[in-house]
Amino acid sequence: MTGSANSFHDSRARFDDDEAPVGPGRQPSYIRDHRARLRERFSVGGAAAMPDYELLELLLFRSIPRRDVKPLARRLVDTFGDLGRILSAPPDALLAVRGVGPVVMHDLKVIEAAAHRMARARMMQRHVISDWEAVLDYCHTTMSHRPTEQFRVLFLDTKNILVADEEQARGTVDHVPVYPREIVKRALELNAKALILVHNHPSGDPTPSQADIAMTEQVGQACAALGLVLHDHLIIGKSRELSFRAEGYL
Repeated sequence: MTGSANSFHDSRARFDDDEAPVGPGRQPSYIRDHRARLRERFSVGGAAAMPDYELLELLLFRSIPRRDVKPLARRLVDTFGDLGRILSAPPDALLAVRGVGPVVMHDLKVIEAAAHRMARARMMQRHVISDWEAVLDYCHTTMSHRPTEQFRVLFLDTKNILVADEEQARGTVDHVPVYPREIVKRALELNAKALILVHNHPSGDPTPSQADIAMTEQVGQACAALGLVLHDHLIIGKSRELSFRAEGYL
């Protein structure tokens, strides 16, 4: 019991005096009324009717039950820029924001994981080529706000149905190590017949580097040698993507 009490205390200890928890009992009426108004606006107009900081307030209501969360919501938006970058921020970066403790950080990462799971569910076992928008939506949801590069491979069967989506490597802000031999080896293990490569550019600019082009050529050659098809290589930027196939690199 002592350990549990200490954990709870630590999770709330990061709030400054101006955001200190109120005592036990009901919420102050001004907080209660403000939360009721935000919930009503969301019920009537949906997320489109609300700026990021207000939608974030709604998310924070359950993490911080009896305190005004507007200052924290605004601080998070000021720090990271938008809701997508807040949810995808590393735990340490979230905890560095005044007012964010382990409880808030954990809840935000759960919401991020749920968003990724939903986007992935819309894509799994689908005909990828004919449902390209779902593929792009998934890639942007999971990768466009990452602070470092991530390289993923979408593995498809003979009917271009997605059978696996796997992270192959993580890197730095401008580089991720990729090993073509390991990619085709994994394709054979999964009995896949086609691949789509995906990686993000944290800079936001999806223009391929010479290293991106050379790596794609190497993967394409390895696929061709084993009878696999490389459909595309997508580079995900902040608000747009680049398709190697569409741009003539493949």
